[in-house]
Amino acid sequence: MKQQDKRTLYLLQGFYLFAFFGFGSLAPLLSVYLSEVEKLNGYQIGTLLSIGPVITIFFQPLWGMVADLKNAHNRVLTITTALAGIFGLGYLIFGQYYWLLFVAVMTGVFQSAIIPLSDSISLKFSGKARINYGNIRLFGSLGFGLAVFVMGRLSEWNPQAIFYAFFITLILAAIISLRFPRENSSGSTKMLGGMKELLGIKQFVVFMFVTFLVFGPNLANNFYFGLFLEDRGGTYTGIGIAFLIAVLSEIPFMRAAGFLINRIGLLQVAAIGGLVSLLRWSFYFTQPDLSIIYISSVVQGFSLGLFIPAGLQYVKQVTPVAVTATAVTIYSAIGNGLGNWFFTFVGGMIFEVYSIYSIYLFFAVMTSAGVLLTLWLIKKEKEDVKAGKEVLAQHIASK
Repeated sequence: MKQQDKRTLYLLQGFYLFAFFGFGSLAPLLSVYLSEVEKLNGYQIGTLLSIGPVITIFFQPLWGMVADLKNAHNRVLTITTALAGIFGLGYLIFGQYYWLLFVAVMTGVFQSAIIPLSDSISLKFSGKARINYGNIRLFGSLGFGLAVFVMGRLSEWNPQAIFYAFFITLILAAIISLRFPRENSSGSTKMLGGMKELLGIKQFVVFMFVTFLVFGPNLANNFYFGLFLEDRGGTYTGIGIAFLIAVLSEIPFMRAAGFLINRIGLLQVAAIGGLVSLLRWSFYFTQPDLSIIYISSVVQGFSLGLFIPAGLQYVKQVTPVAVTATAVTIYSAIGNGLGNWFFTFVGGMIFEVYSIYSIYLFFAVMTSAGVLLTLWLIKKEKEDVKAGKEVLAQHIASK
């Protein structure tokens, strides 16, 4: 590998490490903070937690178009990352619900740009340097896992520490992003025109439903897993340990995903990830012992560690090269935005009326639908391959 490529690789890995450390400082422990410190009810917590994903639906494509239009991906990423960290400090300043709602909105607006812009830069670099994207993205899992472990312990001393960590690490990530390789503009009109073309690709549209149904509950779990562990008798430190096990377990599976994809196929790997998630949510609904929950946390790596790289590569496979960037943006908005919002918001209502365990029953039912759709896509893929072989055979025979 060239020296310049090595330097860029380390910068990208460093960005993911610090950015996801910030995410991991806030997301898993925010629900507990709002419940115990701010004394908010289930509806209020669900609304605050779901604001970010809702904003993501609308602002992720917008940030992408702004970056393309100005040919300033690095600059936009730097500014939005820094502002997200600054607005996150608002949770320390304001205590009233509606002010907290304002803070959640502003933080979400700028945070929504971080993942798609950094992914866009990373995917282009990994393709150019012939590096596995998973070897960059796994540093995000590492940062997230370290954050929930460290901040889980610090939160027992001072619950407000999660906001200071969110601010500091995002500022560091913003500084690192200043040194990223420049990404050429693809043109905003190309992105808007590509959306219509993508809607005509049946496999892409169906897989967006799969992403919504499988990835959405996994992201919403980041908010409710802390309450789930607390209800089972866990402490802040225990929540941190469980998240550390869950998130760090993604790393070896992300590294192994490429091998499995080559052996059995993209959709098959995605189906396995979805099935493992289904089993996990069903298990949590049974109210298992705390010690077993800690041990079972490793299955998150099995599910997300496989689904994330397989899903992204499948989207690139079934879409034309000219609209790949648009496809990835929509894929991110559906999973990180719409799916995250829906399951987080509905989860808050279920938590208020029923219990934390009912949330996981809801997750299990919806994930099962996602697995069934994936199996349909696998069947459709096999039928298309068979039909293609028959056409080829007829063409050869005609000659």
